[in-house]
This record gives sequence, C-alpha cells and structure tokens, in this order.
Amino acid sequence: QVQLVESGGGLVQAGGSLRLSCAASGQTFSSYTMGWFRQAPGKEREFVAAFRRSGGSTVYADSVKGRFTISRDNAKNTAYLQMNSLKPEDTAVYYCAATRKYYSSTTMYTEPSIYDYWGQGTQVTVSS
Repeated sequence: QVQLVESGGGLVQAGGSLRLSCAASGQTFSSYTMGWFRQAPGKEREFVAAFRRSGGSTVYADSVKGRFTISRDNAKNTAYLQMNSLKPEDTAVYYCAATRKYYSSTTMYTEPSIYDYWGQGTQVTVSS
C-alpha cells in the first residue's frame, strides 16, 4: 500500500509557473511508476505525464509537451510536476497516481485504469 498527498496548487496568471508535489509513503517509492492526471469541470480525467519506475523514461500528453516536466526525488519519496507557461486550459484538479505495473511501452502509462493508488488532488486555476 502507498499513500499519496499532492500539494502546490493555487491560482496563477496565464504565463506563470507552478510546481506540484506528490509525497508518497507506505512503500518503497522507487518501485512505483508515478503519473500525473488532471480533471477539469465537466471533463473526463486526462493524462498529463508519467515517470516509469525503471530506466528514467517519461511520457507526456501532447498538450503539455515543452511546458511541463515530471521529475522525482527517490530520497524524498516525492514526485514533482513543474508547470511553466500555464494557460487557462490547464485549469483543473491535478492528481498524482502510482502503480507497480511495468510496461515496456510508456504509452501504457497514459491509461488511468492501470494505476492502483491515487492522491486527493490539488486545484490549479490559471486566470487570463
């Protein structure tokens, strides 16, 4: 079992930056692939980024490539999502997720159903 707690959300003007954190506890952090998802009002849950548990492979949604960066600090049991050049379309509740499942294709990690653990979410609001 692993518990995930997101933090770092808030209100920011378009073009600004935020860094989200996801603190994990309960299991060996390095054994988990970490993912970030978001859900805007009236929309389905949307994949944002993932960092596979081995090899350092990452995958991003096309909508955030070049603007967002996923990283992790295994010593701190924490995953991060650095969000730059924020747009109003980025407004959503952001969730971190974890899974021990391994897939050679990182595309598999864009599917929310493969994740076993989820945080409570943190609100990101980007004003125009």
